[in-house]
Amino acid sequence: MSKFFSRETGLKTLIDNSYKAINQGMYDADKYDYNSHSVISLKRIILTCNHVPIISEIKFASPSKGRILDQSKINPKDLAIQMTHSGSVGISVLTQPYLFDGSIHNLASIRKSVNVPLLMKDIIVSEVQIDSAKRTGADCILLIKSIFDRGLAEGSLEKFSDYAIKKDLQVIIEVHSEDEFKEALKNKKQLIGINNRNLNTIEVDINVTITLLQKFNKDNNVIISESGISKSDEIKKLRSIGVDAFLVGTSIMESENVFEKIKELCHV
Repeated sequence: MSKFFSRETGLKTLIDNSYKAINQGMYDADKYDYNSHSVISLKRIILTCNHVPIISEIKFASPSKGRILDQSKINPKDLAIQMTHSGSVGISVLTQPYLFDGSIHNLASIRKSVNVPLLMKDIIVSEVQIDSAKRTGADCILLIKSIFDRGLAEGSLEKFSDYAIKKDLQVIIEVHSEDEFKEALKNKKQLIGINNRNLNTIEVDINVTITLLQKFNKDNNVIISESGISKSDEIKKLRSIGVDAFLVGTSIMESENVFEKIKELCHV
């Protein structure tokens, strides 16, 4: 378990950090204007990809690992270009500044440089962050169901999802438990992310995805498995039970050769 978290306060720490960043103006994106950016459909690209759809994640730190890479020594834009050339169908960009060393400015910089879907990856609790996603050129956002189920955001999951869709942003609904997955499946043909990481304890187990897909029919929903994926064998197993795409961050960021690592995962 990470030194940053306890079983009782892990998710609350992440949420508190989001409100802190909002209050400090870290999502102020007034200097960017990608409101006219035509959304690149992550869902369509996943469904038409002729190899394993890998969404590569750019994150320089995490609660479980601490610092992963020194941001002063690598340009996020160059890293995104390398990821795209290696076969990534999309790029997930951490924009949460605390514990993740993320920034909306990284996302805006990457938008200028690549022509694949960009996911703004954050602990979203306010429409302020969705506005920032749009202005900085994101195509997709992620909404964590447990945050809304506990009433810890500034609105409901439905309200935030509708708000994003009206801004022409796609939405990934992130789940972890059986109850969350069952509820998410009620809305057909959407993007559902199954997070193998427990956000309270930061512990990871890819059997979370396996258990949920073996117990419930995904119907026409597009399933993305997130967290803890690092090996071809894991991808083979998860693909065999119905996972459509994979969000991979730490194992790519820690690899000595990002290009080769992504190629390895894409061509299982």
